Amino acid sequence: MNLSNTLETNARKFPENEAVIGMGQRLTYKSLNNKVEKLAKGFLRHGISKADKIVLFMPNVPEFIVTYFAAHRIEAIIVPINAKSTLAEIKYILENSDANAIIVHELLFNVVEHLQGDLLQVKTGAEYPGWLTFDTLQEEYLVALPSSKAKEDEPCTILYTSGTTGLPKGVLFSHRNIQTVAQMICIEMEMKPESRLLLMMPLSHSAPLHLFMMAGMIVGAAHVLTPTFTPELLLKTVQAEKTTHFFGAPVAYLLTGKDPNIEVADLSSMKWWVYGGAPLSSGEVLFVKKAFQTENLVCVYGLTEAGPSGTILLGNEHEKKAGSIGKRAALFTEIRVVNSEGEDVQVGEVGEIYLRGEGTMLGYYKNEEATQATFDGDWLKTGDLGRLDEDGYIFIVDRKKDLIISGGVNIYPKEIEDSMITHEAISEVAVVGVPHAEWGETVKAYFAANREVKPDELIGFLSDKLASYKIPKLFEQLEALPRNASGKILKQSLRESGVLNGA
Repeated sequence: MNLSNTLETNARKFPENEAVIGMGQRLTYKSLNNKVEKLAKGFLRHGISKADKIVLFMPNVPEFIVTYFAAHRIEAIIVPINAKSTLAEIKYILENSDANAIIVHELLFNVVEHLQGDLLQVKTGAEYPGWLTFDTLQEEYLVALPSSKAKEDEPCTILYTSGTTGLPKGVLFSHRNIQTVAQMICIEMEMKPESRLLLMMPLSHSAPLHLFMMAGMIVGAAHVLTPTFTPELLLKTVQAEKTTHFFGAPVAYLLTGKDPNIEVADLSSMKWWVYGGAPLSSGEVLFVKKAFQTENLVCVYGLTEAGPSGTILLGNEHEKKAGSIGKRAALFTEIRVVNSEGEDVQVGEVGEIYLRGEGTMLGYYKNEEATQATFDGDWLKTGDLGRLDEDGYIFIVDRKKDLIISGGVNIYPKEIEDSMITHEAISEVAVVGVPHAEWGETVKAYFAANREVKPDELIGFLSDKLASYKIPKLFEQLEALPRNASGKILKQSLRESGVLNGA
């Protein structure tokens, strides 16, 4: 079975069940499948067919899901991109992916209205010169449309990495890859046809798209979409739609937990509160559990190249192991923590996290060198450094590429960042290594704060929290740290800035 077959099957099994809810639309599985079929015919009518690349530039709206499955219906390859992408970033992806079409939602059209190129350009909403409208593309086309015959191992999706250390890379997935990780979530998170999934995190990212949207499609659940996230909108939508599953970044929980309306909100329908992208500390876990009145707060760890799949820290494990990513790999996945000799680490030792499973990517699109560098046999090298505790739980220490070696000593920026962020005035921080004539590298901290904070104050603040060799020798206060469209801090830009400034 391929991804398109999944929707077709549920349109027959659950024709009147709600499938997609958002932006004033409520689509049953039957009506969703009908829209998908019309759009798929429209693609064929305009010369888009098997193996062509369709770039999808939309927030979380029903048209996103319609386009996603219409591409798969004709065995094309879908390329969802971040709704915060700039025109320059979009142009790069269009060229790198060999795109044949771009489909844009009217909410984002101002970014691309002057885009020119030899490809099919489609937008939702009103007509615009040089662009075909989404509605026109769905006009009745009297031609038979067979079910997709795509094999499970055929490529179907490209997701682009965030490009924090260089140009984004296209991660190529097969139907089997995506179905594997989606089935994992179906089982691990107990999804059923009665489930109602709240999708607020961008569907251009692998976890919301592959884990939650596709998992819901497999079981025939309802998908409640919002084009953005705010704490107020989360609380309002849970109550109005009686949702059962939510996935969000830790910041979504921390911000919502501070909203005064949460004290009177009825969140009783929710069965699974899932977070990923970063661990929560023990103090943060206690805060979130109390604010959301839940014991079922679950951490998932993985990365795009793994599907994503990785590890799970269940609700009942948070009391003693908050901050960990768990001790066991998720269903269909294996995990190792490996030292520089390729051996499994011992308790307390730091090593790189390796993952293996059927959800792992086919490779980077048109980048065989990077693909080979990312694999050790059939094990995916995550680039994350982890430490095992005495119970086998894994704690992320840092990103391997962010490791600072000063005078031959390993320094982990995350440990310093975790200490600095507890300062009452600091709102964000990034620690990097910059060149030093004698020590090889020295530690520099960039931070933003709500008032001026002098280096002496920070050194004094950190002196009882970190060993002296870990305390930054250089500090630079900025109005805000540079971030990419996904919201990740651009540490490479900061490193380059440190070099240019003579640090």
